[in-house]
Amino acid sequence: MLYLYTASDAERWSDAFRLQLPDLDVVAWPAPVDAAQVRYIVTWNPPEGFFDGFPKLEAVFAQGAGIDKLLARPDLAPNVRVVRLTDAGMSAQMVEYALFGVLRFQRDFDVYATQQANSTWEPQPPRLAEATRVSVLGLGAIGAAVASTLAGLGYRVSGWSRSPRELPGVRCVYGPTALDALLADTDILVSVLPSTPDTRGLLDRERLALLPDGAALINAGRGDLIDLSALVELLDAGHLRGAQLDVFPAEPLGTDDPLWRHPKLLVTPHIAAATLIEPSVKQMADGIRLLQVGGEPAGLVERRHAY
Repeated sequence: MLYLYTASDAERWSDAFRLQLPDLDVVAWPAPVDAAQVRYIVTWNPPEGFFDGFPKLEAVFAQGAGIDKLLARPDLAPNVRVVRLTDAGMSAQMVEYALFGVLRFQRDFDVYATQQANSTWEPQPPRLAEATRVSVLGLGAIGAAVASTLAGLGYRVSGWSRSPRELPGVRCVYGPTALDALLADTDILVSVLPSTPDTRGLLDRERLALLPDGAALINAGRGDLIDLSALVELLDAGHLRGAQLDVFPAEPLGTDDPLWRHPKLLVTPHIAAATLIEPSVKQMADGIRLLQVGGEPAGLVERRHAY
């Protein structure tokens, strides 16, 4: 049996799963369920204690790419496998979000927005894509798509990951020692990193200061990656030109938070890559079929790396 707990569109999710897995019973909360029959749970952020009482639970499928909150839950037994989405339509959205931000800074649209507010007509010197150094943090399925697409458009793209990667047209580096040098060679930094013990606070005051004068930052990974106080200080000091932030340590961002009104910040409400039902269900159904024959699905989380 598959048990679905979702905050919205439960009927659409259920119908899609029944279409993909006709031999599996699908029950959506709050309908009653025989907990002893549940082998798989699909969810995102269920209430505290939700995972207690499923004695034969084999795997939890997350309705997104980030699984830090799931792994931190005391009610989720360590022997239960956790599977995250690896793409399911999110890569294309993330590419668009990153490209918008890169173009915004490369073509000085942030400057022109300020000029418009001040009724100022002052064309800026042009900068071509080939002269723009873009660094992408995180080269999983989504990050690799971002880096490869930007490289294909002519940008000078570098990528950083935990372990070695190879991508055509992208200079790939890995490991902690390579990060500092990468930051110092960056005009626009794009992060799609997950939240793990190794990435939380990764861009602290010291590392943010390594970015060259006039560099910009785009964060569409997780909000606990960046020291926001240090970021604001570097923006106010003029060291960094601007930032585009889609994720924050606490969400939603409070209505009285000064980040909303900072002139060098563009804030978006965690929309860089939304979960799409049909491709997500297809990926999860493929994963369930693999688990049933002893295989490993795409997105199977290594708990020691929290990703």
